[in-house]
Amino acid sequence: MSNELDYLSRKVAAGKLSRRAFLGRAAALGVSSAFANTLLSSAALAQGPVRGGILKAGMQGGESTNSLDPASWQSQVPYKFGRQWGEQLVQLAPDGTVQPCIAEEWGASDDAKEWTFKIRQGVEFHNGKTVTAEDVVATLERHSDENSQSGALGIMRGVSDVRASGNEVIITLAEGNADLPYMLDDYHLMIQPNGGKDNPTEGVGTGPYKVAVNEPGVRHVGEKFANYWRDDRGFADQIEIIVINDATARTSALQGGQVHMINRVEPRIVSMIGRVPGVTIRNIAGKGHYVFIAHCNTAPFDNNDLRMALKYAINREEMVEKILHGYGSVGNDTPINSSYPLFSDDLEQRTYDPDKAKFHFEKSGHSGPILLRTSDVAFPGAVDAAQLYQQSAAAAGITLDIRREPGDGYWSEVWNVQPFSASYWGGRPTQDQMFTTAYLSSADWNDTRFFRDDFDKMLFAARSELDEAKRKAIYRDMNVMVSNEGGVIVPMFNDFIDATSDKVGGWVDDGNQEMSGGYALSRCWLIS
Repeated sequence: MSNELDYLSRKVAAGKLSRRAFLGRAAALGVSSAFANTLLSSAALAQGPVRGGILKAGMQGGESTNSLDPASWQSQVPYKFGRQWGEQLVQLAPDGTVQPCIAEEWGASDDAKEWTFKIRQGVEFHNGKTVTAEDVVATLERHSDENSQSGALGIMRGVSDVRASGNEVIITLAEGNADLPYMLDDYHLMIQPNGGKDNPTEGVGTGPYKVAVNEPGVRHVGEKFANYWRDDRGFADQIEIIVINDATARTSALQGGQVHMINRVEPRIVSMIGRVPGVTIRNIAGKGHYVFIAHCNTAPFDNNDLRMALKYAINREEMVEKILHGYGSVGNDTPINSSYPLFSDDLEQRTYDPDKAKFHFEKSGHSGPILLRTSDVAFPGAVDAAQLYQQSAAAAGITLDIRREPGDGYWSEVWNVQPFSASYWGGRPTQDQMFTTAYLSSADWNDTRFFRDDFDKMLFAARSELDEAKRKAIYRDMNVMVSNEGGVIVPMFNDFIDATSDKVGGWVDDGNQEMSGGYALSRCWLIS
């Protein structure tokens, strides 16, 4: 049976057999549609890319306030569209290793304080200008500027000097950092002409697609860039992201053929969608985590007993079961899990304990309800998760008032603004980058207002420590501090769950982020 299906799948990839005929034969042999579609995708990949057509994605995470300025990107649509028109010095491979991109090679001094990146020659911006080392320097300078309000500002504050020397860029750090290449994969650091200093919202980069249509909150279109420097990306003539924040509408668009792929399939409907003919579920575990964030500097959350009460009042196992439906794992009030290098697996797991929650709540001296803001766009099932949280907290005598906020504007008016809300993080390549982006006192995206000098000192010490055992020990202490004293409540780590139609070839499983690490639209092609 296996040989027959392999043979037939290759015929489909070669255009000599219809998908309908293949799926019918697979069904007659007792093979599930999910497995049959997997065979088709594998055969298409083996057959090689097909060029042409318009590849469309329906995505959650787009708002009318979105901008093409990479410094401002906060949610999925601008980030995923940006991965198609922009590129950084380096890119993470699906296996988590750092691969060359605009920089073709690099090296560091023995103390990891000075790094030299050799800039690839002949790479062209969409406006016809050739990328220079000066453009790279200007890009890094802009995202280091306090006035840029860049999401990468936290990691760029460790850079003390950037300069160009011929076709090389030399980066000098205040402290040694062996993880610098990983950090330069940050999706805000798209190389732009003159660093975007002239017009950061112009949307000009070096990616396989150039911006053709930009309608924030509605749709984004990219047209294939004829002079793109590499041949393993950008197979469709045109790509389009249609913003569909409603989960039901997004799923219907995939089933109806209006789009070829979608992000954020809700775990509760995965089994149902997986049975739909012509649809393949793409899920992979990674560093993504769903959170409830409390501002440590804002009453009543400035009291650690109250924060501990909220941590003990959440039933993590229930959330993994009822919200993720098993597509994830239990969290421990720290953003780091076993997907990260140098993770310590001996940390005590916090569990639901109404008695301990009640003890800490009473000790905090707070009385009355606590307002928790959430939204459908915070993460799949966020509203239901907030209601489960409300129920488990009630058993500890804690009253949570749930406010369901509109999706449009949630990331600009609620997240990182209001003192207690639902959110998500896709994770970062290394512990240093995750902590630097969201927990360093000076980080703009320190969304829990976790301001601790002792934590910062440990972060800097770990960054320059080249002995892995010592570095791991420091990270362990940092995770304990965040878990016991921070404002982040991490009930669960989520799988990335996307879905594609059987017209999509070339999908690559990539746990770095959803949608094949953010590159699905440029990695994939349409099967003719």
